[in-house]
Amino acid sequence: MLPYKELARLDKLIHEPARLAVLTALSACTLAEFLFLQELTGLTKGNLSSHLTKLEKGGLVVIDKHFLRKKIPQTTVRITADGRAAVERHWKQLQSIYQTIQQQGAHSPQNSR
Repeated sequence: MLPYKELARLDKLIHEPARLAVLTALSACTLAEFLFLQELTGLTKGNLSSHLTKLEKGGLVVIDKHFLRKKIPQTTVRITADGRAAVERHWKQLQSIYQTIQQQGAHSPQNSR
């Protein structure tokens, strides 16, 4: 049996490309500045902010807004333990699905002609 239905069941909070990029980047570091994530992903400030808010509501990241030298705003983001586990699980699911498709081909034997 091919795993195409599993693709539809992937966690949509994580699977959205921009959020997957952010979580994957954060999983490789302790924390990241907002502007670094913006440059890394190519997202606009508003778009990145919207995605980060969704990830924060899902408990996958923590956003910290503070001021440097009492006047320069800075936003940092870090992935939570739940976020790290979720993104690792997501990549493993994608790899498993891909490997199964590669091993079995695009069509099951009963449907190929």
